[in-house]
Amino acid sequence: MKNLICLIIVFLIFSNMSSSQNIVKPSTYGFDIARDGISHGKIDTISYKSKTVGTERNALIYTPPGYTKNKKYPVLYLLHGIGGDEFEWLNGGHPEVILDNLYAENKVEPMIVVMPNGRAMKDDSAGGNIMAPDKVQAFATFEKDLLNDLIPFIEKNYPAIKDRENRAIAGLSMGGGQSLNFGLSNLDKFAWVGGFSSAPNLKSPEELVPDPEKTKEELKLLWMSCGNKDGLLRFSERTHEYLKENSVPHIYLVEPGGIHDFKVWKNGLYMFTQLIFKPVDSSTFTLYNSNLFK
Repeated sequence: MKNLICLIIVFLIFSNMSSSQNIVKPSTYGFDIARDGISHGKIDTISYKSKTVGTERNALIYTPPGYTKNKKYPVLYLLHGIGGDEFEWLNGGHPEVILDNLYAENKVEPMIVVMPNGRAMKDDSAGGNIMAPDKVQAFATFEKDLLNDLIPFIEKNYPAIKDRENRAIAGLSMGGGQSLNFGLSNLDKFAWVGGFSSAPNLKSPEELVPDPEKTKEELKLLWMSCGNKDGLLRFSERTHEYLKENSVPHIYLVEPGGIHDFKVWKNGLYMFTQLIFKPVDSSTFTLYNSNLFK
């Protein structure tokens, strides 16, 4: 009997070690520094017709190293914050550098990344009063623009895989709120959802996940991260508590010392992209906590 108990304990220890080894670790120095001697993806500007807005709209698109139209790719839609536009990620976070480095280490699945302007209005610039009611409303309107105009454009003009399991949406601040709002409300369109320091535009947990059982069945991954010194932490925290109470698997990562800035957002992108479009083990989700940063 004692031998059996010992074997069980050893098995549990090694199982836990194995799970720990399979989780994605936070970024380390150099993850966002351009490297020589590796293959690089390409950034292009695209223009698509938006029936929602009634005008031509622009977005940036990143295609991975070795991109070819003879292969099909999953797509990540990556959203900016309230004070930014389609260039915010490129200028402040350099996702092309982060992803190029991850590809060089074989840590991510080849994917197309689309960086749109999430302010769906004719004058979608970030100038003037960014908190003006019409500009704030335009971030909500972007849901229709995304679903009815942008996604169809991408899937018509690029070799994108056209199903929910090959679409992801993530964003920072206002874009984080959009990602959770749009992604969780359209599980027929997205199976991977990420919010980095999600802003107050984030709907209440009960609105986001009115049917926890359906969400459990359809969602591949829900990621939420935020800095522990961020004044917006409470919006992610309340969502986390609701999901926990309803046993909805998700990753909730609070970064020690983090504030509302690209340090947190770049790490979120670094970790999130390593998890999407591949098998995930939801039993490891609770291992994503502040201890990872020690």
